[in-house]
Amino acid sequence: MAVTKIWAIKDSLSRVVDYAANPDKTIYSDLQKVIHYADDSNKTINGKEKACFVTGVNCNADTAFEEMYAVQERFNKVNGNVAYHAYQSFKTGEVTPEQCHRIGVQLAKDMWGTDYQVLVATHFNTGTYHNHFVINSVNMWNGKKFDCNKKAYYKFRDLSDKLCEKEQLTVIKNPSGKTPRSMYFAEKRGEPTKYNLMRNAIDYAISISVNQAQFRKALEKQGYIINLDLRLKYATIRSVNDTKNTRLYHLGEQYDRYGIFNRMRENDVWIAGEKYSNYIKNTKPQTIQPKKYTLKGSLSKTRKITGLKALYLYYSYLLGYIPKRHQPLSPEMKKAWRKIDRYSQEVCLISKYKLNTLDDVNNFINMSTEQIKLIENQRQHIYNKLRRCTDTNKRAELLSQRNDCTSALNALRKNIRTANHIIENNPEIKSSIKAEKNIQQQRYTVRNKLKDRYYDIYR
Repeated sequence: MAVTKIWAIKDSLSRVVDYAANPDKTIYSDLQKVIHYADDSNKTINGKEKACFVTGVNCNADTAFEEMYAVQERFNKVNGNVAYHAYQSFKTGEVTPEQCHRIGVQLAKDMWGTDYQVLVATHFNTGTYHNHFVINSVNMWNGKKFDCNKKAYYKFRDLSDKLCEKEQLTVIKNPSGKTPRSMYFAEKRGEPTKYNLMRNAIDYAISISVNQAQFRKALEKQGYIINLDLRLKYATIRSVNDTKNTRLYHLGEQYDRYGIFNRMRENDVWIAGEKYSNYIKNTKPQTIQPKKYTLKGSLSKTRKITGLKALYLYYSYLLGYIPKRHQPLSPEMKKAWRKIDRYSQEVCLISKYKLNTLDDVNNFINMSTEQIKLIENQRQHIYNKLRRCTDTNKRAELLSQRNDCTSALNALRKNIRTANHIIENNPEIKSSIKAEKNIQQQRYTVRNKLKDRYYDIYR
């Protein structure tokens, strides 16, 4: 199994070449030294290989930077993307150092042929053998720059997979894109991300189902539509409010089509059947016992809450945050719980500065930006005085003023960030509210159908 990636280098060609050929990671760089290494038992520790290799394709490994830069100078293309850096990483313990390097060199030849200069270096500093590729962005013969688009990446990945198959190594059947860093750690923490909510819904549906019909209905009651049709290449799942499907293999092997089938077969028919029956019958939404309050005056004269404050209060109500109650029904609202702290900050800002509309928010941002400029100028004057000040007491006073300016700037910048979040989150909040009301309407429709059916039977 080999994982691949390519990205552009804009800052320095020499930096990336030095990194790839780092003596701490790659010890030998030409054939003569590699042969010498093979005969030298002092270069191994406990019989395990520690050395890796560097090879130049269409260039000499020792003078790779000089040769690449000479090509760029010849065609007057020393700016922009000066190089491309790629890697190919193998599964731990699946390849030997020599095999890893041989595959890397062949991949460079297959991908870039005789047109581009490539430095191939094999590293073992992460505990897993992997190849680094440093590709000159300029063609050796015509000076054209390498077009590193999606098509080039997929070609690089496909060539790597073919070489792995030829070497009888494992190949990823359903390669997926890189998970964003924030999403990766959120999923590890078990937060209600899109995928985690899908996994939880599938787990619960499996635990109360003994066949596909029950499984689909249990998921639909949780706000998901699943397609396990064997005629389709991939099984998919989506929210009832969404139009875009998610392939099940993205959720993990046990959540794919046959993983679900196998897990349902392990259920006890009687226990799972009873759980399913109770779950389906419980269609009535959970009710809340209203609290009683005493109000002096007339309700007709009370001021109605409108604008952004009303929107956020209603959103908090649907989230089950104000007042504390049952969890929301739709996947979109469940996922919104990840941002509950942000929403709280936005409500506080809206209430404090009486921001009723998005225009008010934009005006608030403009005013805060002007205040920041004034305070920054004031703080700069303080810095100028500090440089010339020699009196200890006066200096302490200036430092205190500087700190006050810094605190004021931090508060203003925080308010601007929160205000920008209000504008950014507004369409998402309205969409989530619509999704939640859609799920609630479906619940009420199911409940009314059951009532009508009951009356028809016993009428």
